[in-house]
Amino acid sequence: MNMDIEASRFNMVEQQVRPWDMVDLRVLDALGRVRREDFVAESQRALAFADVALPIGHGEFMMKPVLEGRMLQALAIEAGDSVLEIGTGSGFVTACLATLARDVTSIEIHADLAAVAERRLQRAGIANTRVLAADALTGYAPNRSFDVIAVTGAVHREPELLRSWLAIGGRMFIVRGESPAMDALQVTRLGASEFREDSLFETDLPYLTHASPAKRFVL
Repeated sequence: MNMDIEASRFNMVEQQVRPWDMVDLRVLDALGRVRREDFVAESQRALAFADVALPIGHGEFMMKPVLEGRMLQALAIEAGDSVLEIGTGSGFVTACLATLARDVTSIEIHADLAAVAERRLQRAGIANTRVLAADALTGYAPNRSFDVIAVTGAVHREPELLRSWLAIGGRMFIVRGESPAMDALQVTRLGASEFREDSLFETDLPYLTHASPAKRFVL
C-alpha cells in the first residue's frame, strides 16, 4: 500500500469534502473506497486528490472532489436505486454511483471517453454499470424511468425530457443557469406532473454539449 496515496485520499475526504456539510457516511465511504487515482490519466495521478477540476479531453473536466461529494449526497441514493448518469467523463462518479446504488446506466457523448471509462470500471471490478456512447439530449430514449438522475455537466435551460425519465419519488441533481453563477438543484418528482425544486448551492460547470446558451452578438 502506498501510504502517500492513502494519506492524500484521507485528506481529500476529511479536509476537502466533509467540511462542506457532508453528513452522508455512505457517500464519504464511497469517496474513500473508490480509487480516484485509477480514473485519471497517468500524467495527472499526482493531482488525483487535489481541489481542482482535471481536464479529460474534448473541453470536458473531472469535477472537484467536493462537488462530486455534494452531488452524491443530494441524490440521497439508496441501495436498491437504479441510476442514470448523463456525462460519464472519467468514470469516477460512475464508480461512486455504482457503489451506492443497484445499477447505473451512464451516457457519454464522446465515444473515446466512454471506452476509457468502461475499461477503468472493469479494471476496478465494478460490474453493475452500463456505459453507452450517445447524446443524452438529442435522440437518446431509455424507454424506462430511473430512481436517480445525475447530470454531471451544466445546462443553460433544463431540457424537458429529463424530468420525464424520473420515477415518482425519484431525485435529479442538475446544475442550471449561466456561468459563472449557476444553481445546483435537487429536483424531486412528487407525482405524474408535480415536481419540487430545491436550490442547494452556487457553482460553475462546463456546459453539456447542446446545453449552452445561444451566442450573443454585441455591436
